[in-house]
Amino acid sequence: MKTLDASQAELGWIGTGTMGAPMCAHLARAGYRVQVHNRTRKKALALEESGAKVVDSPARAAAGADVVVTMVGYPRDVEEVYFGADGVFAGATKGAALVDMTTAPPALARRIYSEALSRGMHAVDAPVSGGDVGARNASLVIMAGGDPHVIQALQPLFSKLGRRVCSMGGPGAGQHAKMCNQIVIAGTMAGVCEALVYAKAAGLSPEDTVEAIKGGAAACWSLENLAPRALRKDFAPGFSAAHFLKDMEIALEESRRMGLVLPGLALVRDLYGKLCADGKGSLGTQALILALEKLSACQEGLYGNCEAKD
Repeated sequence: MKTLDASQAELGWIGTGTMGAPMCAHLARAGYRVQVHNRTRKKALALEESGAKVVDSPARAAAGADVVVTMVGYPRDVEEVYFGADGVFAGATKGAALVDMTTAPPALARRIYSEALSRGMHAVDAPVSGGDVGARNASLVIMAGGDPHVIQALQPLFSKLGRRVCSMGGPGAGQHAKMCNQIVIAGTMAGVCEALVYAKAAGLSPEDTVEAIKGGAAACWSLENLAPRALRKDFAPGFSAAHFLKDMEIALEESRRMGLVLPGLALVRDLYGKLCADGKGSLGTQALILALEKLSACQEGLYGNCEAKD
């Protein structure tokens, strides 16, 4: 696979949500010629201002592209985008590199890799971390799985999206690394939101408390970026609770397959499950504080029958 040249490479991009739209815009502005598709067409139209061409299907986005990037929501979306009748494999040409940046099961990444290989194509699973802030600032961390020479050839493209690219191993390894990332975030998000609830109950200024503790051992990305949003009651999704719940379910399923027991992750999954069951899955992950406040208000604990009103 030849080294990509931003002035020559043709790109197909599929998925223009909270993360996908700014990522695609970075590449279009960098000089890549981009054909972009989104299931809801109007969400992709703004990218025309950056120079992208909006098309009507994943197959058309992939047609003639040197690299096809997908950034969609759920594993079922990835399957449809790649294997559907009008999907990527229906339009992509021999020699193309297919890069799935969605967080999805490692087994699905391996399936895409095998299908691509059988068609004379390359495939890389490259999920990211950094949220909407990282997507807008092109400061994402990219965790890539696949053939090392293909990952290396994609560096010019990745460099427009993130500050760091980590080659994790063979197909599916990028997704496994992302599961480790999400396991850590699950614990830190629970800790951050519990600390905010505690600070308020103790009569402290939550804002001052965050300022005090973020300079010490408690410092973390979630405390720095998401705690202020939670305190402002800004629950707009940099990454939605429903998508995070999906990621935790994947991690727990992989854990069961490997014979692991991860009780901390299971507990946070249950908390986010309650949040989503309350109809708040479209809110950002910082909305976990709402579930904790509700549990505290009813004094029933996680496994009680809480009837407290929102």
